[in-house]
Amino acid sequence: MPRRMILFLAMVVALLVLGVPLFAGGLKVELMEPWNGRRIPEGQQCRLFGGDGWTPPMQVGNIPPGTVWIVAHFNNKSYKPLSREGGLGQIAWPAKWPVTYLYPIPGMAGLPKWGAFVVRPARTLEGYASPGYLPPCSGGQRHKYSVDIMAVDENGEVLARRRNVKLGKY
Repeated sequence: MPRRMILFLAMVVALLVLGVPLFAGGLKVELMEPWNGRRIPEGQQCRLFGGDGWTPPMQVGNIPPGTVWIVAHFNNKSYKPLSREGGLGQIAWPAKWPVTYLYPIPGMAGLPKWGAFVVRPARTLEGYASPGYLPPCSGGQRHKYSVDIMAVDENGEVLARRRNVKLGKY
């Protein structure tokens, strides 16, 4: 992995742990069809439960100047080990101004498309292991899924953050 990428990832992790000042306007995040924030769409669960899930398509607006990456931390809020800091994977997309479209990335794969990359894979093991994003995989137990979205500059500084965007229950 290139040295610049390692430094970027280390800075993002350090800044998330220590906390940083945020862009006053706040990010605006909108889920796109078929995601509605209430229920995980049919087929968007993991393969273990008959799905072929991808990250939800989203639009991110009100992006602060200097943003280079939009980073998403996917979480299962109902299962403590995967409930924060991207337990289901961390993915970064190149930022575009004034609105960035987060293209869907296939679940259980480590090679995103459209210039995106895996910041940190899902913290899952064995049959649930994923080199990137792990789609909802609770077997229909009505677990709550969410995503935290961050605008990050070229030095890894978090410029703005939107926490707990509801993805839905599965």
